[in-house]
Amino acid sequence: MLFSEHNFAHNRLNTGSIEVICGSMFSGKTEELIRRLKRAQFAKLPTEIFKPAVDIRYAAADVVSHDLNSIPSTAVSHSSAILLLSADTKVVGIDEAQFFDDELINVCNQLANKGVRVIIAGLDMDFQGNPFGPIPPLMAIAEHVTKVHAVCVQCGAPANFSYRIVENENRVLIGEKDSYEPRCRSCYFHVDHQ
Repeated sequence: MLFSEHNFAHNRLNTGSIEVICGSMFSGKTEELIRRLKRAQFAKLPTEIFKPAVDIRYAAADVVSHDLNSIPSTAVSHSSAILLLSADTKVVGIDEAQFFDDELINVCNQLANKGVRVIIAGLDMDFQGNPFGPIPPLMAIAEHVTKVHAVCVQCGAPANFSYRIVENENRVLIGEKDSYEPRCRSCYFHVDHQ
């Protein structure tokens, strides 16, 4: 191998990237995030995991999936803290990214530009079917986007909408099966127009 070819291959291995895992509630976003992060840890890559401080559904610090798989993480109130707490790491995981401020886009770009693999999981739409927080812009700049689907509780079709089953008009309502259910497009809009 020529030196320039070796140098090119080495630089490609050190290139950072942004990966987004998105979808509705109960679609397996966090499960996929945990799977990717555990593989990175198995490969002995320095890894840091973050979640928004407002998400305390299962644990104050750990990232926990609906299936109760978990991985230790750091809860932060503002995305800028991720830059401060992720020095000398090769992989950064961010769960429930829709709850972070818009500065998360810049934070992820900075990390990727430094050679960090950034893996983000979050809802791409809110309960009204609108783009949610920094997820859509992150999808636009990401090298890889994985959209996962739940199963519609009404008809069994693939679901990509999070239907809120409680009366609450706040955009952010952190909840579980007592507050949301996954629905396909047809069942989501059929209910809204009855």
